[in-house]
Amino acid sequence: MVLVVVFGIALLVAVLLSGLAARTVLSTSLLFLLGGALVSDGFLGLIHITSDSEIVGVTADLALFAVLFTDGMHVSLPALRRNWKNPARALGLGMPLAMAGTALITHYLGGLDWTTSFLVGAVLAPTDPVFASAIVGRKEVPAKLRQLLNVESGINDGLALPVVLILIAAAGPTSGKAQASVGEIALELAMGLAFGVVLPLGVAWLVRLRLLGAEPKLQQLLPLATGVILYAACHLTHANPYLAAFSAGAVLASVSPEAKTAFEPLGGALAELAKFAALLVFGALLTPALFGDLSAGGYATVVLAIALIRPASLLVSLLGARIERREKLVAAWFGPKGFASVVYGLLVLQAGIPQGQEAYTVIAVCIAFSIIAHSSTDVPIARLFHVDDLAGIPTDTDQRNQTSLPHPCDTPDQEKHHASP
Repeated sequence: MVLVVVFGIALLVAVLLSGLAARTVLSTSLLFLLGGALVSDGFLGLIHITSDSEIVGVTADLALFAVLFTDGMHVSLPALRRNWKNPARALGLGMPLAMAGTALITHYLGGLDWTTSFLVGAVLAPTDPVFASAIVGRKEVPAKLRQLLNVESGINDGLALPVVLILIAAAGPTSGKAQASVGEIALELAMGLAFGVVLPLGVAWLVRLRLLGAEPKLQQLLPLATGVILYAACHLTHANPYLAAFSAGAVLASVSPEAKTAFEPLGGALAELAKFAALLVFGALLTPALFGDLSAGGYATVVLAIALIRPASLLVSLLGARIERREKLVAAWFGPKGFASVVYGLLVLQAGIPQGQEAYTVIAVCIAFSIIAHSSTDVPIARLFHVDDLAGIPTDTDQRNQTSLPHPCDTPDQEKHHASP
């Protein structure tokens, strides 16, 4: 219950400061991360969470599923068919380069063996657009850039998972929690994709039956029900839930755009809540002891993985691409490590491999540094694309102009402007 109280307080503070955070380098994500660290055993000792606590895996898993499901709804399949080359470059070339580059510095600077180093590279390869919301969530930002970041982050989670599981098995004796054959991994991915396509198609078909259909006020619950069933089905059958979530969101948005429109406010709020809860719990794991266990070479690995390996890998993959130089640089910088890396890092720790603890320490510190770096730079960089109304609330100038108007009803255009996201 203490954790619930802490979450409620953190949520209240985040909401009250969200307007300021949307216009400055202050980050609501960072508030939850720091809040979790503050109440953990390393500081105030109000909550006691360890890496093997069930709540850690559950919250990270739910958050990743919710975020991918809502992200999938923002992917336009017709637009993706027209502009698939840049995401394909990022996934087909940029992601393997990032894995290899991170493995290289992890081995030589972090002192881990080659197999574990490549495992760290695979865990840190997935990216998360949640911590760059001012970029991917604004229509003023060029569509090619938003689509590149969204599609890359949505698909690379599923691509990284089989590599992570194979490398865990190759790293040495395990506790048995993460063992799987290549065939089993392929089957899990195929089942996840199948569930993600078939279930929303079936739901859309049911809605169109003459005797069935959702009334307007309940229509927003249709995608929610689909997501709940999908999540349960994946875990009951061991299908990959992350690939299923992203593909289901994309398919549902394509075959039932009215359901997507109705679900957007609720889905966004639920994804935010799941994200904040996962950040709070993950922050509780970031104790002084964890940071103290990382060597100087480990810290150099973390900094280079964020500031050099990801940017260089993506820039190489985008050589010759028809995208502006400014957009390339922004896409290269925004490769934040998020919930997929948290989930996969916990798999590494719980597998019991010889250097699993050392690998997890590098992974956890890298995720923390990435959240701080990327969630605090999305707003300043968004302003490069003339995204001015980042908070979605009136500025002081807007308020002065509004008070000079005779009545809001007389100026619908002005009200529409202030109500726009």
